[in-house]
Amino acid sequence: MLNTRFKERTNAWPGFVDLFSNLVIILIFLLIVFVFLWTTTSVFNKNTGAKKVAELEQAKQAQAEQIEQMNADKQEAEQLLLAARDALENQEGQIENQMKLANAYEDQISALTVQQEQLAAQIAALTEQLQLANAAKTEMARLESERHELNDEMSKKQSELNARITELESQLRAAEQRAKEQETEYTQMSNRLNKALAEKVAELNSLAQYQSDFYKQVKTALGQGETTGIKPEGDRFILSSDILFGSGSYKISNAGKKQIKILADLIKGLENKIPKDIDWIVRIDGHTDSRLVIPGTKAYWNNMQLSLLRAASVADELIKNGVSVQRLIPSGFGDMYPIAQGKDAKSMQLNRRIELQLTNK
Repeated sequence: MLNTRFKERTNAWPGFVDLFSNLVIILIFLLIVFVFLWTTTSVFNKNTGAKKVAELEQAKQAQAEQIEQMNADKQEAEQLLLAARDALENQEGQIENQMKLANAYEDQISALTVQQEQLAAQIAALTEQLQLANAAKTEMARLESERHELNDEMSKKQSELNARITELESQLRAAEQRAKEQETEYTQMSNRLNKALAEKVAELNSLAQYQSDFYKQVKTALGQGETTGIKPEGDRFILSSDILFGSGSYKISNAGKKQIKILADLIKGLENKIPKDIDWIVRIDGHTDSRLVIPGTKAYWNNMQLSLLRAASVADELIKNGVSVQRLIPSGFGDMYPIAQGKDAKSMQLNRRIELQLTNK
């Protein structure tokens, strides 16, 4: 577009020069015609005469000089116009060259613009990669810091573990030493225990005949369990709590006291029969059913306490009837050891009991 615009401007100059030359020629022609007409009119004028002819000659001569001068000016003007046209043509060539250069510059600018856009895209991509690289670098730095922290923590844990291992090894050696010492003590204790056990077995064997005698005498003295509420069970006999105590009470009833007096007489008889070297006792174990204690009861808080209080009441009643206190050991088990697993009235009644057992200490 720029090249076309400059071409339109420079092509007007040669036409202008030609037009100017033609106008000068036309002007000279018109001037000659005017002079000719004026001269002709003056010659044929009767009033002017020879004087006019002379004036015309002079005017003609002046006009000829003017025409000559004008021709010279024309030639000079033509030369100037030709020089101007040559200069304009040279200038047009220069302009065309400049336009070519401008077009080349425009092409270069377009190429540079494309390169600039490509470089901008590359810079944006490189900037994004740089940001990603910086983020990765930051993450790597964080991970490296965490790795150092973990290494420090592992070193610390390793030191603590080594110290703990050393301590455990020391404790192990000490334990091994104690084990050797305890093994020696165990051997000694085992020997003593075996000896004591042999003595206890002999004592139990001696006591067994008195247990059998004692239970036979209890059965004979108290009668059958169906009528008295006392039932033999293996190496012990069981007294129903319902015979000895009222519901929820640990005070022995009159009927219960009669039964306990019979037992007291039998136990006192044993004290005279069993040799002094046999260390025997009568265990009195109290048991209850699984019903909870009524809230607000002040004498005891639970079945364990009630069972212990009932066993202690039986022991106290035996002591009142002359049994030595060192031969009696009361204990309470609450509802921990039922002999019937049901929740019916019969099962509950069976679980409420006092067990007496002749045994050694």
